[in-house]
Amino acid sequence: MLIVGFEFSNERSSATTVGMNLDQLKSWGVEPLRSGKVRDLYTYREELWIVASDRISAFDVILPNLIPNKGVLLTQIARQWFDRTAHLIPNHVIGYDLPEGIEIPEWKGRLVRSQKTEVIPVECVARGYLAGSGWKEYREFGTCGGFSLPQGLLESSALPQVLFTPATKAETGHDENLTEAQARAQIGDLLYETLQNLTLTLYRTAKEMAAKRGIIIADTKFEFGWLDGKIILIDEILTPDSSRFWPADQYVVGKSQPSFDKQILRDYLETLAWDKQSPGPVLPQEIIQKIQAKYQEVFDLLKGGSERNL
Repeated sequence: MLIVGFEFSNERSSATTVGMNLDQLKSWGVEPLRSGKVRDLYTYREELWIVASDRISAFDVILPNLIPNKGVLLTQIARQWFDRTAHLIPNHVIGYDLPEGIEIPEWKGRLVRSQKTEVIPVECVARGYLAGSGWKEYREFGTCGGFSLPQGLLESSALPQVLFTPATKAETGHDENLTEAQARAQIGDLLYETLQNLTLTLYRTAKEMAAKRGIIIADTKFEFGWLDGKIILIDEILTPDSSRFWPADQYVVGKSQPSFDKQILRDYLETLAWDKQSPGPVLPQEIIQKIQAKYQEVFDLLKGGSERNL
């Protein structure tokens, strides 16, 4: 069973997308489990329901503004990838529609009905390019995720080989990167190697698929859980919230890349005199619109442009 949980703080979900009194939800047998940075979790009978909100976070702080339609776009991007990788590893998805007799229009396109699992408490990160915290570590120590790298690499350089750099899965506060030794000590050699192989296989497969759509996946993270003694893929997968997507036609080594993910938001926040502690600053409309456009753009590219709006 899913291990973590806490109560919602009021009679409406903090997603602001639910539009439903919790008493009504409970009358259908839908029980709130916990509210995260972006998604809200519910239980229904033996299922776990994941509802993606329009919230956005940066530096582990939920910001006060919503990004219109973001939750729908995230869910539909993940849905594409769950379908495309199901031949590699089973996933937790049961379906995307509400059972008969339950009507919550605000959840349309946002809901994933999934199986409950015992969550494996590490985030499995694959890095194919030198960016973000990996670039910072390399500049300071010549390493990435604790792995030694050749001298002379530049920002956004392709790594000599894809790296598996797991991190702690923190329920509150910041995730922390783990070295290979730390991760092996935490979860054991066999599980470490199994997760490493799954993560690298998923990343390489997705990277090749995305390249055909003009997207570079610089890095991404996966999460896994135990179900009936087997490891399955859970949570979200290959979305702008869990991955660093770059437009291939604008890729230039030696600098930060234009991005389809939250980099616009991070770059803006870095210009402010903000201590990266809650509460976060209110975003100007211009930034909100730019973020929304980037989420829509990456969805369109991955979809193939056949469906402009959801």
